[in-house]
Amino acid sequence: MSALLGPLFKVASTLSFAVMLVGVKLLADRIPSGEVVFFRSAFALLPVVAMVAWQGELREGLKTARPGGHLIRSVVGVTAMVLWFSGVQRVSLADSLAITYAAPLLTVALAALLLGETVRWHRWSAVAVGFLGVLVVLSPHLGDVDHVLDGGAATGAAMCFASAFFMAFAQIQVRNLTSTERTGAIVVYFSIGSAMVALLTAPWWVMPSLGDLALLIMTGIFGGVGQIFLTLGYRHADASVIAPLEYTSMLWAIGTGWWVFGEWPTSAVLVGSAIIIGSGVAIVLRERALGLKRPET
Repeated sequence: MSALLGPLFKVASTLSFAVMLVGVKLLADRIPSGEVVFFRSAFALLPVVAMVAWQGELREGLKTARPGGHLIRSVVGVTAMVLWFSGVQRVSLADSLAITYAAPLLTVALAALLLGETVRWHRWSAVAVGFLGVLVVLSPHLGDVDHVLDGGAATGAAMCFASAFFMAFAQIQVRNLTSTERTGAIVVYFSIGSAMVALLTAPWWVMPSLGDLALLIMTGIFGGVGQIFLTLGYRHADASVIAPLEYTSMLWAIGTGWWVFGEWPTSAVLVGSAIIIGSGVAIVLRERALGLKRPET
């Protein structure tokens, strides 16, 4: 059973984030994205701080010598969330998720350019194939570029794609922080920093109804719970084992999109997602195989 804990926690995290996205989409017509991001970040602190306290790291684990690094991570992360949440409001859950699957592919490229990481030819090949899948997903919207500023589906697709870039930058910043910072500090300061940055959008907020307030709080709680499950997943299993399970999020997106919103993914989304997922799994499996071949030192 212990061998299954990591994968089970990872799948649970994707389900928690899927519930969070349902809340975001239900609020689409009434609550500005900046306000949603604030509640997502602020109320995520409740389960996240509880996790850090449970691990006994509430004092030592939150020490930091790099507040500026955490601020950069928060600004980039908030930008990614605002763009993604705004995109989710305009396109289906499956569409938005498939487009943001470009983020891990972009991270590979940015790691080579910004961090100087060695990226072998097979990873570049997989990234190229993955971007082909992204283009397939975007293909229904490419003929509508003249309306990308009209606030419709084309705008949503563009926002999700832009969000993927900021997600990748955020991941690069996290890699920088992990050299000196503990996981608890990175997670907690991201939630605090994101809430503070999101407060800058307060002049455009609206007074939510009790029902909407409950949904806003739910997005934060489930976002924080998802982060906890994700952390526990990486604690109980190697990244190469659980990383491919990220793509189970597409199953939740299709299921909840159909059940709650009556959405069904187009053939372009299904085919493009299959290409992206295949390229992502190929990268993970290849890197794992190389890791097993490396001699111990």
